[in-house]
Amino acid sequence: MQDDMFSAEVPGLLISAPRSGAGKTTVALGMMRAFCQDGLRVAPFKCGPDYIDPAFHAVAAGRESYNLDSWAMSAGMIGALGGLAQGADLALAEGAMGLFDGVATAGACGVGASADIAAMRGWPVVLVLDVSGQAQSAAAVAQGFARFRGDVPVAGVILNRVASARHERLIRGALEGTGLTVFGAVPKAPEVGLPERHLGLVQAQEQADLNVRLDAMADLMRAHVDLGAVRQAARAQATPHHRTPHLLPRPPGQRIALAQDAAFSFVYPHMVAAWRQAGAEIVPFSPLNDDAPDPQADVAWLPGGYPELHAGALAAAERFKAGMRAFAQTRPVHGECGGYMALGQTLVDAAGHSHAMVGALGLVTSFAKRRMHLGYRRAVLRAPMPGVAMGQSLSGHEFHYATILEQPDAALADVTDATGAAVAESGSQRGHVTGSFFHMIAEAGAA
Repeated sequence: MQDDMFSAEVPGLLISAPRSGAGKTTVALGMMRAFCQDGLRVAPFKCGPDYIDPAFHAVAAGRESYNLDSWAMSAGMIGALGGLAQGADLALAEGAMGLFDGVATAGACGVGASADIAAMRGWPVVLVLDVSGQAQSAAAVAQGFARFRGDVPVAGVILNRVASARHERLIRGALEGTGLTVFGAVPKAPEVGLPERHLGLVQAQEQADLNVRLDAMADLMRAHVDLGAVRQAARAQATPHHRTPHLLPRPPGQRIALAQDAAFSFVYPHMVAAWRQAGAEIVPFSPLNDDAPDPQADVAWLPGGYPELHAGALAAAERFKAGMRAFAQTRPVHGECGGYMALGQTLVDAAGHSHAMVGALGLVTSFAKRRMHLGYRRAVLRAPMPGVAMGQSLSGHEFHYATILEQPDAALADVTDATGAAVAESGSQRGHVTGSFFHMIAEAGAA
């Protein structure tokens, strides 16, 4: 990550769509798996603040997937992470929401739209069109997307959820005059998909048949998409772009005890990669297995996840809870979202049952009355947190359904949303313990 130019030698593509739910995840995963089966080295990426999809990418491609985010990350940071495609034959990025969807107010170098990343990385777009319920109108949608931004080339389209051969002919005929390549037409295949829950897909580690599902997606792509033409459409930037110096997230300690299991898995891969690159040692432990953090660690870090689905098991994990409290007496502990809730006093599950958590913070949260909290966050720290000094501005993202019932501790930060409006979820601090509902992505202001 220390070179000062983008990796122009690795061609790439961005798989996007006009909207969420069009099938781009199935297409992206199927392509990743199919290309890997053909012996290609695929470097996967995910646009936007998503910590679930990259885990599926990693299984499909056999290589870590990294988030690229134009609102939260600087151009230098995006270049550094994009440079991790070096050594691959092809970079494949999965977009988020619709191609041009983002927030109203620009952040570090864009509005968080997938199109921003395509433009910055020089990656042409493969547009996945859900054509169910329409025919020739799909051509108008494709043409509109192709013309919307001159710096975002649309290489072609994949027609998804095609109902019949006649349906396909109608759409292909309408697309003939647009100049857009039709890479393929994929029929409706509801059996080829992934289960979901309230924060998105059921996690990769929870699906025992995931490789079978990924192989089925690859088979679907092989049968209905010209993968050779897709690969030929991949491009890299014609010339390297020099970057100003950049800062990747610094490790919170030399030896980091990192909670990792089905309840705590929402950590951005670029965070862990940056920590390791800086020389930090990461020691995983499982709260669900009643593990205590490594007593030789400098810091304990609890990522987000699904503590609400495992509240009973966590409440019964006395060794874990006692170990966390003992650790926090002398060394820093930080929790993000689900990890923050687990560090609190009580978690009330969806059925209204209360479960005793670690108790290192006074936080009481409830899922009995769910309310979605979603969006980018800018946080200016009122107190230091592991690896970050007081007064530092952080960019991040919040996505959860928990309601705060009690938050008696001092606020960790002054938090605002993408428009600059104040957000009530300010995080907490007590002694060596800090926690927040936002997941840190980068230190704001880094070049």
